Amino acid sequence: MLLLNGPNLGILGRREPEIYGTDTLADIEAAVADELSDRGWKVVSVQHDSEGDLVGAVHRHSDSTVGAIVNPGALMIAGWSLRDALASYPPPWIEVHLSNVWAREQFRHESVIAPLASGVVVGLGAFGYRLAARALLHLAPDPLRPQVPDDGPRTSAGTAAPHAASPAASSPMPG
Repeated sequence: MLLLNGPNLGILGRREPEIYGTDTLADIEAAVADELSDRGWKVVSVQHDSEGDLVGAVHRHSDSTVGAIVNPGALMIAGWSLRDALASYPPPWIEVHLSNVWAREQFRHESVIAPLASGVVVGLGAFGYRLAARALLHLAPDPLRPQVPDDGPRTSAGTAAPHAASPAASSPMPG
């Protein structure tokens, strides 16, 4: 699972703790790894202050990860190349922000990235990463568990519901 963190997130724990909390990025990585451990997923953690490096990480890991947690930091506002890279990232991914961006300055109120995300978690501090990890456990298929084909509707007992014949199949064609 890709854990992608953008500009200034490498200094979490020291950076404006009244806004971003005291957890470090290493603390967050450990918390996410803990959430994913039962599934056997490993965390691939990438943090860069440069948008181009983040774009490269998305491309490098698009075929080798089951999902992503993305905190683009301020790149949410105008990170168009990161947005385009995430548009071509096939697995589900969740955008996370430590602070409630809508309770802050007006310029933080729009994300060019969020419309592409499978979900968005904001304002819950480092715990938001845990919630995003839980969401990915729900959204991403478990590669170790075989996928059961969907045979259609089920009864409350879990058995396949009988298929009713459609009127077109049981009625003679008008002549």
